[in-house]
Amino acid sequence: MIIDADVHLSPNLEGSTNITAEELIDMMNKSGVDKAVTWLQPPYMREIDTLNRYIYEASIKYQDRILGFGWVDPHFGIEKSKDAIKRCIYEYGFYGIKLNGAQNSFFIDDPVMSMPLIEEVAKTGRVLAFHVGADDYERTHPYRVGKIARMYPEIDILMVHMGGAAFNDISSAAIEIAKEYKNITLIGSAIRTRSIIKAIRELGTERICFGSDTPFEIMHVEVARYNSILDDVVDKQGKKNIMGGNIARILRIS
Repeated sequence: MIIDADVHLSPNLEGSTNITAEELIDMMNKSGVDKAVTWLQPPYMREIDTLNRYIYEASIKYQDRILGFGWVDPHFGIEKSKDAIKRCIYEYGFYGIKLNGAQNSFFIDDPVMSMPLIEEVAKTGRVLAFHVGADDYERTHPYRVGKIARMYPEIDILMVHMGGAAFNDISSAAIEIAKEYKNITLIGSAIRTRSIIKAIRELGTERICFGSDTPFEIMHVEVARYNSILDDVVDKQGKKNIMGGNIARILRIS
């Protein structure tokens, strides 16, 4: 089974890269991807609820393919964001919540803007995902994820992009933090090939997951890239782990 651990959807087709749920399913079929961890696609204006709702509707329509995640932006208000977390988890049945300090301009460990939302996610027992990239390394630095992992060792945390999402990357810091905190798993999307190989060699095959960052990258190309990488550096079981087994275990998908 192949599970893509980083996919974005949007009902707004004005952007050149925006894709609908139906287009995603076509891409998955072309790429041989069975399931996709799916969250909304920024940017968005004024409100976020309709986009989370769109992810929910897509996850119902394609319940065997789309694995829904919620998204919160503290700039819409802390209490409103807490309500959104509860709605995403208890009403929509999402697997977890993603925070993007780069897109939404906040420090992911900010005691006022972010930590109350992280605490709310922790109460649910669901997975917490962070954009961690060199595109905004101050706000989303792996060190900040480590602080959160230390405070909430019971939460599974996904470090999306593992320090990439830019020409340069801070993946060495991401790998160091993941070594220290076993509840962190790296999502190798929008990251250089050599950084993926380094993560595998230093962390093993159970701490990193395949992700394409669709639609910003091309899903079938990223699948081919990973197949080429993994055939050279891991055994069959290791490849199964990275291409879907690890994220399936974290999300408790049979």
